[in-house]
Amino acid sequence: MKLSGWLAPSHNAIELQIEAGAITSLEPVATAAHWLAPGFIDMQVNGFGGVDFNDPATTTEQIAQAIRRLWATGVTHLLPTVITGSHEHLTACFANLVKAADEFPEVAYATLGFHLEGPFISTEDGPRGAHPRAHARPPDWNEFMRLQDAARGRIRLITLAPEWEGALAFIERAVAEKIIVALGHTAATPQQIRDAISVGATMSTHLGNGSHAQLARHPNYIWEQLAADELHASFIVDGHHLPPAVVKCFLRAKGVARSILVTDAIAAAGCPPGRYQFGDLTVEVTPQGRVCLPGTPYLAGSAVQMHEAIANTVKFSDATLSEAIQMATANPAALLGVSDKHGELAAGRPADVVILNETLEVVATVCGGKMVFKRIEYTL
Repeated sequence: MKLSGWLAPSHNAIELQIEAGAITSLEPVATAAHWLAPGFIDMQVNGFGGVDFNDPATTTEQIAQAIRRLWATGVTHLLPTVITGSHEHLTACFANLVKAADEFPEVAYATLGFHLEGPFISTEDGPRGAHPRAHARPPDWNEFMRLQDAARGRIRLITLAPEWEGALAFIERAVAEKIIVALGHTAATPQQIRDAISVGATMSTHLGNGSHAQLARHPNYIWEQLAADELHASFIVDGHHLPPAVVKCFLRAKGVARSILVTDAIAAAGCPPGRYQFGDLTVEVTPQGRVCLPGTPYLAGSAVQMHEAIANTVKFSDATLSEAIQMATANPAALLGVSDKHGELAAGRPADVVILNETLEVVATVCGGKMVFKRIEYTL
């Protein structure tokens, strides 16, 4: 297979040769009609296209269907995300995801690990977000290891609130097990943020969200995380979670290399506007694409797609297209420790490629060397 396009980040027109699932060469050409980017990596996906990763009743075929539908958004790899719930519920969700990966090669290929968002988060309104208060609880290493057993050792990222008693010891143990610890859904003091960093926390989950509606001007936990060069930060750039001016300021503070785009997509992502019931949670997707708990100001995940988040990042901030793509490819790959395989288009790498038109819509996706999505108008 041969693909031609403008290569981000170099902006050079190239022809990319693919054989046996891998990129074999990149050769210059005179001109091109599309952009070529590495397959997008989304570190926070709760579900997609009506499929809920947080419902143990979801079938493995439905999970595979969600993975296939994500190809149309350019996402070739992800961390399926399980949020706060009872221990029994979390165990069942992880077991279901593992089963799906066992049964469907496309799920196994796409899954770089799992993201456990909670249950060790703040119980306070605001920081807790849409997570159920009844199941927010302090960190418990023995419980986590039981969850890791259910996930067959594939939990790669955990989001927690560091203000809980015992959180620092938990972070140290998680880091020793090569698990990325992110701070999020927290009401921590600045000192508690610094203490968590000192024992190995390296990320902030959807920074600026999962927080109080009103905070002291300074100091507060948002400023402290923004200022911490030790922390990467993920952002939901859908136009609802963070206003454009905030996106611009946050990216300037964090810098391109430490910024990661996530969708935080829920099952209603990829679905028409309306109300949806997922387990015990009712959410509303507005015509503007805002996902919220009906009758409240609280957001409940997002419906943004990664190519839209990239376009929004360019629109809202100083970031170039190449830099925005880096935030959805090379940066998460580096944090996850898979830069040797993913996040860059280079000879010898697996052929995971997104083809974008001039308006940054996905027109085709190649995953593992196979054309898995193609719009009718796209021709090789």
